[in-house]
Amino acid sequence: MSTSSITVPVQLLEFLKCETPQAWIDTALENESILLIDHANCEKKAAATAMNLMYRYVDRCELLQKMSQLAREELLHFEQVVKIMQVKEVSYSHLSASRYASSLRQHIRSHEPARLTDTLIVGAFVEARSCERFAKLAARLDDDLKKFYVSLLRSEARHFEDYIALAGLYAGEDISERVAFFAEQEAELITSKDSQFRFHSGTPELTVQH
Repeated sequence: MSTSSITVPVQLLEFLKCETPQAWIDTALENESILLIDHANCEKKAAATAMNLMYRYVDRCELLQKMSQLAREELLHFEQVVKIMQVKEVSYSHLSASRYASSLRQHIRSHEPARLTDTLIVGAFVEARSCERFAKLAARLDDDLKKFYVSLLRSEARHFEDYIALAGLYAGEDISERVAFFAEQEAELITSKDSQFRFHSGTPELTVQH
């Protein structure tokens, strides 16, 4: 996969089964306000996911340490996005959630440790796709937003690595089959037509819905 002049770890790009479609990139550039609002929402949700894992799995020391750091970083990113929105005079209005995360999570198994393994794998895909899209967009944004999105690449790549490493640690078995399964589901969500435009949406249809 190519990401212009922006450097993204090869292992992250290989983890994803497809690139973001050009139609999504074009729509994002034409709908910067929606992009920023939903980006802010994604940062809040990422922090909440990390906190929920900390509360649910209190006996996993490595998870507690990684998720605590991740939650702090995601909240900082949220604050940074909101600040950019203020500068650009973008009102933080309500947006409905995209289908992306909920569609992936519906495949999470209900028994442990499979539930934790799948949850962590889904987290890895969310972070990997975020990193890939920051790279796709960065070179085509104004200087301030480009600088910000490039600055996010390293942390998002590290979050991806943390999630997938924790999944392998706690699974008690080889996770390659589950990774391949979720890769198929994720690619379908990214490449298929989507009635909404959101940060993690699929290929947008002609009408952008708020």
